[in-house]
This record gives sequence, structure tokens and C-alpha cells, in this order.
Amino acid sequence: MAGESEPVPGAVKTSDLPVRAASAVVMIVLAAGALWAGGSVWHVFVALVAGACFFEFSRLVRRGWGRGPAATLAVFAGAAYIALAGYALAILPVAVVIGVIAVVIATDTGAYFSGRTIGGPKIAPRISPSKTWAGLVGGAIAAGLVAACAFVYNTGEFELRSMLFIAFAIGAALAVLAQAGDFFESWLKRRAGVKDSSRLIPGHGGVFDRIDGMLPVAIASYFLWAAHP
Repeated sequence: MAGESEPVPGAVKTSDLPVRAASAVVMIVLAAGALWAGGSVWHVFVALVAGACFFEFSRLVRRGWGRGPAATLAVFAGAAYIALAGYALAILPVAVVIGVIAVVIATDTGAYFSGRTIGGPKIAPRISPSKTWAGLVGGAIAAGLVAACAFVYNTGEFELRSMLFIAFAIGAALAVLAQAGDFFESWLKRRAGVKDSSRLIPGHGGVFDRIDGMLPVAIASYFLWAAHP
């Protein structure tokens, strides 16, 4: 999810845009509604999303590595990874969850526009040919600014420059994690020989495609929150 999109032959067809937009609206409404409802509704929503993500992850592993011991171990590791992220999103305060989402969106947006505008050297062209170092830096800066703004909004303190810098640094670090999560899924898809993790979401691919960058950010945010509740 994080950063520039996966390479697709040609640009996105104009006829696909209404479908993508409609799917995006539905996803936003469902997620926002579940988060607003909170409690068991949010927990069930997170569990369903995590379950769908794990199913897609398992399919990618099986397609890429078959059914040997290595694939089985990878599936168990993926289950732990996705379950921990889901647990984090389920128990984190609403404000922190919104912060996680905002950082990931800022990373995506900053990476997309800086990557497209500046271009330059690719990070790992064999894994994800469209992602550049400029996109990585742009995404980190955007996420850092969002984190700094969130600090000011939540505390009302603008003069604490050292804390502002720390908030910016945390946001930038989370952006790097988000893009690492995106690279991880891109590597899995390359190995499996597929473009999307599934076709569940019209115009967007699968659930894993949408939350690949959010998984490591949610885990890191949980540990940060647990360390400083």
C-alpha cells in the first residue's frame, strides 16, 4: 500500500476509475463506521480484515513456495505477524488508530507525488520497479509532518521543539516501516507470479494489497503506546 503503486501496463484506464472510487468509498465507510461504533463491532471488523489478509497471504506463500516445510513455517510466521497487527488495531485507542491510518495515508501520498515528480534511482527494481528513493524520502517527510501536527493538535504545545522533532522522527520511521511492509508484499507477489493478492476489492486487488503497509505500522505503534501509555 505504501508508496508508488505496483507497475501496471499503461496508466489506469479511465473506465476503471469509477469502480476504484466506488470501492474506496465503500471501504472508507465500512472502516469509519466500525471504528465509530467501537467495541465488539470494531473487534469483529478487524478480525474479518485480518482473516481475509491471512487467507491471501497463505495463497501467495503456497503459490510461491509450494507446500513444503518452508512454506508451512512461512504461513505460521505470517499468521503471527497479521494476528499481532490485528490485535494492536483492536486494542489501541481510537486516536492512535486514526494516527496509524493518517501516517500510512501520508506515506502513500508523499511517496506517490515525490516519486512521480522527482523520479531518480529505484530502490529495488526487481521487487517493485516503480518505487524510488525520492518516493521513500517524500513519504517519510509527509508522515513526519503529519505526526508533528498530531502532536501539536493533541497537546497544544508548539514551542516544545525537541518534542516536535521526536514526533517528526517517529512519523518518518513509521513511514519507512510502512514502505517496508509494501515491499514485503510486493516480494511475495513477485515470487507467486501475481499482480494482486486477490480480486476481492473491485479495482483495488485484495485486502492484503490495501493494508500491507499498515501491518508493521500498527505493530510498532502498539509497542510505542504500550511503552508510553
